Amino acid sequence: MKQVEDSEILEKFSDVKTRNEAFNLLLNKYQQKIYWHIRRLVIDHDDADDLVQDVFIKIWKNLDSFRSDSQLYTWIYRIATNESITFLNKKKQRNNTPLDEVSDELTETLVASSYFNGDKVQLKLQQALLTLPEKQRLIFNMKYFDELKYEEIAEITGTSVGALKASFHIAVKKIEVFMLNDDITF
Repeated sequence: MKQVEDSEILEKFSDVKTRNEAFNLLLNKYQQKIYWHIRRLVIDHDDADDLVQDVFIKIWKNLDSFRSDSQLYTWIYRIATNESITFLNKKKQRNNTPLDEVSDELTETLVASSYFNGDKVQLKLQQALLTLPEKQRLIFNMKYFDELKYEEIAEITGTSVGALKASFHIAVKKIEVFMLNDDITF
C-alpha cells in the first residue's frame, strides 16, 4: 500500500467533505507509531491505549489550526510526548510517590504484562530504561526505537541538538552499566 504524504492528509482535512477520510489516513499512518512511542514511556498497555485515544482526539480538534512551520509528524509526536509526560506526572502526584518508586511500579507492570512478549534481554533493556531520568528515557526512545534524527527530536522536545546528543550518550552509558550488572535477576 502506498504511503500517503502528510501534505495530502492536510489538504483533505481542510475540506469538510474529505475530513473524515483524511483523519483515517492520518490514523493509518501514525497510530501504531504513536502507540509504541507512548507505550515505551508509560509501559502499561491500557494506559497507552487511553493516551493514544486522547492524543488523536486532541489532533482531531486542533489539526485545522496546524501551521506548517513544523512537520506534521513532529507536531503529532510533541502532542503524544506531552500527553505521556503529563500522565506520568499526574500518576506520580496522585500516588504522592517519588519518581524512583514510579519506575519500580512500571517495572513490575512490565514484568507482569501479558502484552510484553520480548525475551530476557529485551526485558532487561526495558528495566534499564526505567532507571533513567524521564528526559533521558524520552530521548533514548525517540533516537533508538523511533529512529528520529536529533533535529527532529529537538523540534519535538524544544531542546538543543547538543544537549540531546549529550543526554543520549549519558543514557547509553547508564544502560550499558545496567545491562552488564550481573546482580539483576529475572
